[in-house]
Amino acid sequence: MPNCQLYLISPLDVGSSFPDRLARALDAAPVAAFQFRVKGLDEHEAARLAEPLLAICAARDVTFIVNDSIGLAKRLGADGVHLGQGDGTVADARQRLGKDAQIGVTCHDSRHLAMEAGEAGADYVAFGAFFPTATKQTEFRAELNLLDWWQGIFEIPCVAIGGITPENCAPLVAAGADFLAVSNAVWGGDEAAAVQAFHRILTRI
Repeated sequence: MPNCQLYLISPLDVGSSFPDRLARALDAAPVAAFQFRVKGLDEHEAARLAEPLLAICAARDVTFIVNDSIGLAKRLGADGVHLGQGDGTVADARQRLGKDAQIGVTCHDSRHLAMEAGEAGADYVAFGAFFPTATKQTEFRAELNLLDWWQGIFEIPCVAIGGITPENCAPLVAAGADFLAVSNAVWGGDEAAAVQAFHRILTRI
């Protein structure tokens, strides 16, 4: 098991052929987690799209995380939820999803937010963006020393996110990222080849 593992984030369009693409990606090389991230859909439609993806992940023992919505995570029986700074509290998510749920928190480039999340009982914190990204607008740029600082103080895993590719990820791994969260680097081309490329880097470092 490499020290750093892959954490896939869905594209916003998860309909049509996406379930097949997800299965292909997960079968290409080990993936630790998949985050279901859609915007602007009601919960019923989001659940309809999520259910086949949840089954694909469950069959491969890949952790299924719902972005933003504690309610949707509970409805699906997902493995956990990823909370942005405006998506509710760790305490609320823990109460509604149970003690075994994986709860992650976006902490941008902030040591303060990360410490707050850790003290609140988060299972992981996410730092970024480390590189320019086409997936979403980023107000924050995180530096490599943030990962090194976190690893020196806390045992809770940290996730690096934002514009990460097989070509630029090695310094993040060396700095102490436990997971690399990637989206466009995988779904923007051949998903199986991209997952394999990340895997080669992660097992080499």
